[in-house]
Amino acid sequence: MKVFRPAAERGHVRTGWLDSRHSFSFGHYHEPQWMGWGPLRVINEDRVAPGGGFPPHGHANMEIISYVISGGLAHRDSTGSEGILRPGELQWMSAGHGIEHSEYNASDSEPVHFLQIWIQPDRLNAAPDYAQKAFDPAARRAQWGLLASPDGAEGSLAIRQDARLLGVQLGNGESVTMPLETGRRYWLQIVQGDVRAGDQPLAAGDAIGYASESGELRMTGAGAGPLADILLFDLPG
Repeated sequence: MKVFRPAAERGHVRTGWLDSRHSFSFGHYHEPQWMGWGPLRVINEDRVAPGGGFPPHGHANMEIISYVISGGLAHRDSTGSEGILRPGELQWMSAGHGIEHSEYNASDSEPVHFLQIWIQPDRLNAAPDYAQKAFDPAARRAQWGLLASPDGAEGSLAIRQDARLLGVQLGNGESVTMPLETGRRYWLQIVQGDVRAGDQPLAAGDAIGYASESGELRMTGAGAGPLADILLFDLPG
């Protein structure tokens, strides 16, 4: 099974400081057809105005990953962890049995543009945890780089689910492949740029979900502008 999620059909929420696009049902946006993809429950593309942000609020039993596209995102939580996330870095917060955190634009003059990602964990009520790691974008040029995994393989962030997050950046005409295994689910998210998945053209914000498909996924950069930035979630079925 393969499903296409066009960027323009995502949920849209706009407030005074937040412009957010929801790939799946979230908050006041509810779409029964789009409740998640396996344990992947949230992909929100957020743009936060200078000085704006999410005040302290709580979560439990969710793996929360932030991926900054541009700008800086300031994080603080009830475990005492804090930091500023920049492009090329990945932030992981495991809410466990309960955590309170805030996320704010780190700048008073420039917006921050980032993806907020939620994945259901494979265990309940574990101790909350947090980590942040920088990844060299050059290491993902025309080859898949492992960003998150169950065991922290290859220097990736270790998360509490049988899931892997991979990333690649492609210039025009550059290609990569990825085998798809029967019994697994995959979610392909285009962060920036223009690409082709096989023969299907995709642009920023577009996504494709694959379920119980075997074969090979081939991605090709298809734009003369900035490098295409692509994320692939490898998930349990």
